[in-house]
Amino acid sequence: MAEAQGYILGESERAARRLAIQDAHFGTVSEKLLDELSIRPNDRVVELGCGPGGFSRRILQRLGPDGVLVGVDCSEGLLAQARDVLDGLGPARFEPVLADVSELGAWLQGADVVVARTMLHHVPMVEFMLGRLRAALRPDTRVGFIEPDFRTLLARQAYLEATTRPELAPLRIWAVAINQLYQANRLSPDVGATLARTLQSAGYRQVRAEWSESRSDKLMVENMLMFVDEVRDRLQALAILTSAELEQLELLRDLAPESLPAVWGIHRVVCEV
Repeated sequence: MAEAQGYILGESERAARRLAIQDAHFGTVSEKLLDELSIRPNDRVVELGCGPGGFSRRILQRLGPDGVLVGVDCSEGLLAQARDVLDGLGPARFEPVLADVSELGAWLQGADVVVARTMLHHVPMVEFMLGRLRAALRPDTRVGFIEPDFRTLLARQAYLEATTRPELAPLRIWAVAINQLYQANRLSPDVGATLARTLQSAGYRQVRAEWSESRSDKLMVENMLMFVDEVRDRLQALAILTSAELEQLELLRDLAPESLPAVWGIHRVVCEV
């Protein structure tokens, strides 16, 4: 099995800004997931890959004085930012844990709910972890995941570029960049596509899945551009994009966000142990 690795897209404050943009962009689907998990005020919730605390904030707002949110992340920098963001936010207690989420630990004990947002595709061969996760959790634990889909909508984009919208070429180049960067690091950029079937095969109960298109707006374009800025050197070093293609990505700034097709989709999956 491939070894776990650090967050592939960076751990700087600028990376945290991009994750904050992501939180705003994923706001509606995040709240739907928490609704489906029926978070109770006194729950002990374990969040895998909490990052700088964007999704954590939404969870804490649903917990009462007896509630606990355990935020697990392998990045000390992002975890420190989460502490700052979540300090004093509501009556519940936030317990940060510096750990590799793929190596399940004692921090899972007593969990009523386990959640992760856009985290699973950062774990090599994450299916092994999901199987071990079921073995580590007590019966009736509620589990929920949100994962991006960077592949399904590429066919629509390719058709539009080939027929009426050649200006969409930067979207294609961006899609190549993010997909091949993950693959170069032995990661799957689209584990969400098979997530429901994976959980069913491991014996999770009442698996429910829903897919939706993300909206295209200014936040989406800013997110894409910040991603490019964070990994530009690696894209060139790995020969994923040429200098000319990286320059063409700058044309994203000139596109009218409201005129763009959806760039990625979102998988939302909930189940029980």
